[in-house]
Amino acid sequence: MATDPTEQLVRLFAEESRVRAFAAVALGAGSAEEVARAAGLSPKDTALALLRLREQGVVSAADDGELGVAYDLFRQYARAAAQRGTDSGAAGGPDSGDARTDIVLRTFVRDGRLVRLPAQWTRKKLVLGYIAEQTFEPGVEYPERTVNERLRAWCEDSDDIDHVTLRRYLVDLHHLHRSEGIYRRPAEGGYDGAADSA
Repeated sequence: MATDPTEQLVRLFAEESRVRAFAAVALGAGSAEEVARAAGLSPKDTALALLRLREQGVVSAADDGELGVAYDLFRQYARAAAQRGTDSGAAGGPDSGDARTDIVLRTFVRDGRLVRLPAQWTRKKLVLGYIAEQTFEPGVEYPERTVNERLRAWCEDSDDIDHVTLRRYLVDLHHLHRSEGIYRRPAEGGYDGAADSA
């Protein structure tokens, strides 16, 4: 079995019956019978799919037997992935190659989360640029729902900012371009500590 959560999930969801069973649970099917009906699976295929989904922890059953998605596990995986991204730098934090930039980033970004936004505009732009680079691939189009989910992960522990404000900053600073509900990070994006301090 793979130890990397991403690889585990890819292997888990490589089987169509598991994907269909998982989707049924995510859409509200609370029992094996409801999953079988919603997913169009035989009772045997449903039982096998649910067994694997429960073994991997992505589906859980409440005390009354009601099935549900283990959203906490996905949040853990997202945090771990964000942590791996920030741990790629020295001393377990962001590493831009510039000591001053790294100090700013490590002050405001910890464990893949935004602690708070800097008050100083130049630092704020630097942190926002870093978040854009870590969250969105250049040139890839993202629907607003995906943008919100990704930014919500950055804001989870912050009382200072929410994902809507963060999204607005990223658009205003041209780290994301928005058109008809679709967002795209321009290829020339980057966090630049030398940017103007307007």
